[in-house]
Amino acid sequence: MSGKAASIEVRGVSKRFGAVVALDNVTFDVHAGELFFLLGPSGCGKTTMLRILAGLENPDSGKICFNGTDIAALPPHRRGAPMVFQNYALWPHLSVSENVAFGLVERRLPGAEVAVRTREALRRVGLDGLGGRMPGQLSGGQQQRVVLARALVLNPAIVLLDEPLSNLDAKLRGEMREEIEKLHRETDITFVYVTHDQTEALSLADRMAVMQGGRIRAVGAPLELYHRPPNTFCADFLGESNLLQGIIAGGTGGMVSVKTGVGTFQAVFPAAGSQPAVGCAVNCLIRPESLRCTGREGANRISATVRSMRLNGATTTVDLECNGLPLKAVLLSQYAMDIKPGVQGDWYADQSNTICIVEE
Repeated sequence: MSGKAASIEVRGVSKRFGAVVALDNVTFDVHAGELFFLLGPSGCGKTTMLRILAGLENPDSGKICFNGTDIAALPPHRRGAPMVFQNYALWPHLSVSENVAFGLVERRLPGAEVAVRTREALRRVGLDGLGGRMPGQLSGGQQQRVVLARALVLNPAIVLLDEPLSNLDAKLRGEMREEIEKLHRETDITFVYVTHDQTEALSLADRMAVMQGGRIRAVGAPLELYHRPPNTFCADFLGESNLLQGIIAGGTGGMVSVKTGVGTFQAVFPAAGSQPAVGCAVNCLIRPESLRCTGREGANRISATVRSMRLNGATTTVDLECNGLPLKAVLLSQYAMDIKPGVQGDWYADQSNTICIVEE
């Protein structure tokens, strides 16, 4: 398979390594041309799933289709889904151009075609004129671009990326995120990207699957999963969170009243189906950026004491305490200048971003 972007269907895939269950009945779809993320903590099964897509591991059960075709019998080199590894895996004795062209040479393509496609792949990743250098003469970011070029030169339908930016420093990670986003816009390729870095997933993904313990906990667009998480794992894993245990006190029309240890909040109930009954145990999610220092009256107002503050640059993190429970707020630094540790004041949680999640 190669050329036009392929859709991916994963149905009921399971994989064990001895007594360890790496994947447990995993099912999801990737749309053709999508930048799709498999996101989760270490050991959740995301890399195992990627290796199964690449043909480097075989599932114990389940089915995988590319563009509707079962690829179980296809070896890795015939799947049209090259894998970009986090450790680069460049041949140090070959030049940049020779590394990129290796797959084409193995396919015995004419030399002129190999040269043209190699130059185009290097141009795509911003390495024009560097084909004659050796990998050891390149920076980490440049070496990662060579790995991307080596995948792109094959005209694949799918590119699989296994935590490709984990070996780079913060500045280079930002630059390479932009490069991958640009490649996604400019090419007709389906990208499946594995990471534990929420920032990468939230900033790049068209959609993502959040994994835990070998299972899919949620699939959706980044904004949807961040602002309306379907469970407490997603709420806590995707960014910073204040999760308060509470009890439903009432509510209608998609809004519920949740009684917590720091006060009663009006919250959005995002799940499909009927709302939880009065007295039901739930979690109340308040993102730190939704807490504001204000004297506003009415619902979602609490009195809290500032315990400490940390300047992040454009934002400031404020650690609070209310009724003996910790809370965290993130403010634009210009609005935090008059806040002092040890001072008690009124804080307000935005109702539209206060979310009720039924306990699991």
